[in-house]
Amino acid sequence: MSTIQFIERNGKREYAVVPMELFAGLMRAAESLDDVALFDAVKAADDGFRVLGAVAHAILDGVHPVKAWRDYRGFTQDALAEKAGISKAYLSQIETGKRIGVAKTLKALAAALGVTLNDLQP
Repeated sequence: MSTIQFIERNGKREYAVVPMELFAGLMRAAESLDDVALFDAVKAADDGFRVLGAVAHAILDGVHPVKAWRDYRGFTQDALAEKAGISKAYLSQIETGKRIGVAKTLKALAAALGVTLNDLQP
């Protein structure tokens, strides 16, 4: 065990002089606590939603956002169309840009994909 020297003032311990090895260990522990606190703060402020790189890149490459999210979520056109209550043909036309899709349909698609309506805007 390392020897710690205490410096007193008016009969009370005011300073502790510690060996460098112990000091370095205390600094590592303090940095770890800072990391934990930062992680906890970021997690508390996290809204739980991020656009993933694969989705963002697909959209930037010209893929319609509905298709990009559908592919990411692993839905077939049949499965997504059924979940959103629309026809596969209508979904295909939205994904290819032949139709825009009415708000009601886009809301249903957003709900089925677990994203916001804004996330489906081209």
